[in-house]
Amino acid sequence: MSIEQSLQERSGNICELCGATEGLSAYEVAPSDASADQSIYICETCKSQIENPQNLDSDHWRCLSDSMWSQVPAVQVMAYRLLSALGDQDQLDMMYLEDDIKAWAQADMLNTAANDDGGAVIQRDSNGTILAEGDTVTLIKDLEVKGAGFTAKRGTIVKNIRLTDDARYIEGKINGTTIVLVAAFMKKA
Repeated sequence: MSIEQSLQERSGNICELCGATEGLSAYEVAPSDASADQSIYICETCKSQIENPQNLDSDHWRCLSDSMWSQVPAVQVMAYRLLSALGDQDQLDMMYLEDDIKAWAQADMLNTAANDDGGAVIQRDSNGTILAEGDTVTLIKDLEVKGAGFTAKRGTIVKNIRLTDDARYIEGKINGTTIVLVAAFMKKA
């Protein structure tokens, strides 16, 4: 039985990420040994976004809240990578991966931190919107600021943010204190 036939049987002829039934094909989840266990069966929309992570559409990837619970390790790995690329920390926090599956997921992460500029970091807010240096953001949840003795309340506006070398974090001033904030806990104002 070919890899494609195995994947069709395993998936029930639907995209293992979004559930689409058209334009399906096998996709190897790198690093891979070209086996059905290390491949997924996905639609053309999912495939094109995975191959071009700078074009990720957060609305399309709402389906990950279901597919992240798949019992198929390759699907779990891809869901983890996509949630990381989208900066969806809440979903990532809910997701449980065995140590070897998590190591596989982190071994060849999607190109979330690099774009066509050759390594520039891309930070995204909770909605998947790309953040830029100097943007204004609004907190979407209360955040306890350790060491400063206060809680930044939901709805607090942070102006003139600075980007960091890590796609998950930004810097900003709240109550006159410069702090590092998780980009997934804010939305662009």
